[in-house]
Amino acid sequence: MPLSEHEQRLLEQLEKQLHEDRRFASNMKAPASTGRLSTRNIALGILLVILGLAGLLFGISQQLIVVGVIGFAVMFGGVMLALKKSATGKVGQARVHGAKAASGSNSQFMSGLEEKWNQRKRDQSDG
Repeated sequence: MPLSEHEQRLLEQLEKQLHEDRRFASNMKAPASTGRLSTRNIALGILLVILGLAGLLFGISQQLIVVGVIGFAVMFGGVMLALKKSATGKVGQARVHGAKAASGSNSQFMSGLEEKWNQRKRDQSDG
């Protein structure tokens, strides 16, 4: 079913507004995790991997399955800690500030859409 002329104009206006909103476009293009790997987390992670490996080997050599499983879990936790990205400091503050600014422009955008919708309803009821 084709769109009416009015709907096509509204769609064109929406596309134009989306292309003009550079902040929204840059937020959509930004990668999801923009943090950096922490040297502290990497060092602690490696230490946990070594301790977990020692526990795993000890558990296997002594035939203590529980100790081996705990050692494996510690190794896994160490790898996860080492690969965890930190989003603190200025990067985290920039995200919060950008989200507040984007929500402000988003509310203006939505109020404009709502006004157009109400105008359309009024035009249909008058006709």
